[in-house]
Amino acid sequence: MADKTVSADTGSTFRTLKNLWPYMWPSDRRDLKMRVVVATLFLVMAKIVLVLVPYFYKWATDVLAGEGSLPAYLPAFLAGPIMLVVAYNLVRIVQLGFNQLRDALFASVGQHAVRQLAYKTFVHMHELSLRFHLERRTGGLSRIIERGTKGIDTIVRFTILNTLPTLLEFALAAGIFAYAYGWAYVAIIAVTVGLYIVFTIKASDWRIGIRRQMNDSDTDANTKAIDSLLNFETVKYFNNEGMEASRFDRSMARYEDAATRIWTSLGWLNFGQGVIFGLGMMAAMGLSAWEVMRGTQTVGDFVFINAMLMQLSIPLNFIGFVYREIRQGLTDIEQMFDLLDVPAEVNDKPGARSLAVAEGNVRFDNVVFAYDPERPILKGVSFEIPAGRTVAVVGPSGAGKSTISRLLFRFYDIQRGAVTIDGQDVRDVTQESLRAAIGMVPQDTVLFNDTIAYNIRYGRPDASEQEVRRAAELAQIGPFIESLPDGYKTMVGERGLKLSGGEKQRVAIARTILKAPPILILDEATSALDTHTEQEIQAALDLVSKGRTTLVIAHRLSTVIGADEIIVLKDGAITERGTHRALLDMGGLYAEMWSRQLEASEAEERLRQARETDEMGVIVRRPPVY
Repeated sequence: MADKTVSADTGSTFRTLKNLWPYMWPSDRRDLKMRVVVATLFLVMAKIVLVLVPYFYKWATDVLAGEGSLPAYLPAFLAGPIMLVVAYNLVRIVQLGFNQLRDALFASVGQHAVRQLAYKTFVHMHELSLRFHLERRTGGLSRIIERGTKGIDTIVRFTILNTLPTLLEFALAAGIFAYAYGWAYVAIIAVTVGLYIVFTIKASDWRIGIRRQMNDSDTDANTKAIDSLLNFETVKYFNNEGMEASRFDRSMARYEDAATRIWTSLGWLNFGQGVIFGLGMMAAMGLSAWEVMRGTQTVGDFVFINAMLMQLSIPLNFIGFVYREIRQGLTDIEQMFDLLDVPAEVNDKPGARSLAVAEGNVRFDNVVFAYDPERPILKGVSFEIPAGRTVAVVGPSGAGKSTISRLLFRFYDIQRGAVTIDGQDVRDVTQESLRAAIGMVPQDTVLFNDTIAYNIRYGRPDASEQEVRRAAELAQIGPFIESLPDGYKTMVGERGLKLSGGEKQRVAIARTILKAPPILILDEATSALDTHTEQEIQAALDLVSKGRTTLVIAHRLSTVIGADEIIVLKDGAITERGTHRALLDMGGLYAEMWSRQLEASEAEERLRQARETDEMGVIVRRPPVY
C-alpha cells in the first residue's frame, strides 16, 4: 500500500490515533464531545485525589508512632489517628468513584468509534469490485472485521483511559519526590521506569510476531470452517467429513501452537517486569530505611514512599499491559485498515449524473474487455437492444456471455468502446442509478437466510404486503407460498437451501417484478432446471420481460426461440446473428448447437417416458448404460 493507514510493523501508534481522532471527537456529535471533556476532568481529578492517598497513610502512621506532626493546613477534626484512617479510606473511595464516572462517560464515545469504523468498513467492502470479492474468502473477511472492531475498542480505550492518566500520575509523583525527598528518589524511579518500558517494548515486539501467526491460523481455520459449512451438501455427497475435519484441525493445531507460545511468553514478560520493578523498589525503600535510621525521615515517610511506589506499580504495570494491548490491537486492525486502503476498481466520475431512462435502448459499441490483459474476453463486440425488445446472447462456455451482463451492470469498466443506455455511457452516470434501472434473474439464485417475504421485498424494500403478494402471484409462486404452514413468513434457510431450484427461481422472478426495472437481464435463468420446471419458469419470465428491454444470456437455446435477435458469441467475438429461423437456415454454429441440444432433449424425453412406463407396472427392457 502506498500510504498504509496502520501498520503494526512500523509501530505507527500516533498515526493510528490521528486517524481515530475524528471518531473519538466526532464533529457532528456535540454530546459526545462534552462527554470527552467531562471524562477528562474526572480523569485529572482522580489522579490528584490518588496522590493524596499515601499522605493520609503517612500522617496516620506518624501519629500512631508518635513521630512528627500534622500539617497546619489540615482541619482540626483530622488530628486523631482514627479520623486519618477514615479519611484515608474515604479518599480511596472518592478516587475510585471518579475513575468509574470517567469510564462510564467514555463508554459511549468508544463504542461510537467502533460502530462508525465498522460501518465504514462494511460500506467500503460493498464498494469494492466484483473481482476483489471473487478472490477473497468470506470466512477470512468476517474474522478480519470481527478482530478489527475489537482492536479499535482496545486502542481507543487504553490510549485515552490509561496512557494519559499514567503519564499524569508519573509527573505528579516525580514532582512530589523531587520536592519532599530529593532527586535521588526521582533518579531511582526514572531508571526503574526506563528499564521497565524498554524491556516491555522489546518483549512485546517479539510477541507480536507470534500474535500475527496466531491470527493467521485463526483466520485460516475460520475460513475452512465456513467454506465447509456453506458446502455442507457437497461434503456429504463425497463422504469427505473426515477430510474437512482434518483440514480444520491442521489449522487449529497451528493456532494451538501459537497460542501456547503467546501465553508462555507472557509469563516470561510478567516475570521480567516484576524483577525490574522489585529491584527499583528495593533501592528506593533501602535508601528511605537508611534515612529513617539516620533520623532524617520518619517511619511515616518510609510508609509514604512504600505506598507511593506500590501505587505507581499499578499504572507502571499498566504501561506494559497497555503497550501490549495497543500493539496487539494494531495487529488486529492492521488487515481491517488494509481493507479500507484497497481502492474501489469502479468509481463514479466527479459530478456524475443519474441515469435518465426514457426508452431503455441498450447499445454495445465495439466493446473490448479482459479480466487479465493477457487473456482478452470480448474482442470488439457491437450490438443493440432496441427499447422493449429482447436480444439473446448464446454460445459455447467461455465465449464471454455472462461478461456482457457484468459490463452492463458496470461491475467492471471496459478497456475500449462504449456501453450506453439511451445514449448515455454507463461510465458517465452514477452506479446507483444505473443498477436501479436494471433487473437481474441469475442462473444461481442465492437467497438471504430470512423469510420468503423478505427475499421478495428485497426487490423494493418499501413495498407493501399487498404488492409483495401480487409479485408472487405473477411469478406463479403465490399458491405454493400460501400452502406453507408459515406462509410468507417461512424461513428459506442458508442460501435458500430449503427451497427447490424452481422455487428459488420464482422468488428471484418475484423480486424482479417488484423492482419493476425498465431493463431486464436473464442470465441463464433456467439452465439449472429440468425441462418441465424450465417450461413453467419460462412462462413467468416471458411475463416479466413483456414490454421491457431484455437481454437473455442463454445456455438452452429452446428458451430464446422467440427473441427478436439472437447473437452467437465464440471466443469473444460475434460469429452469427439473426432470428432463430434465420440462424438455423445458415447451418452454422447456432444450427450445430441446436441440433445437439435437440438430440439431448429427445433422449431426456424418451428416458422420462420409460420411467413413467415403469411406474405403471409395465416391464421394459433398456439397453445397458456405459
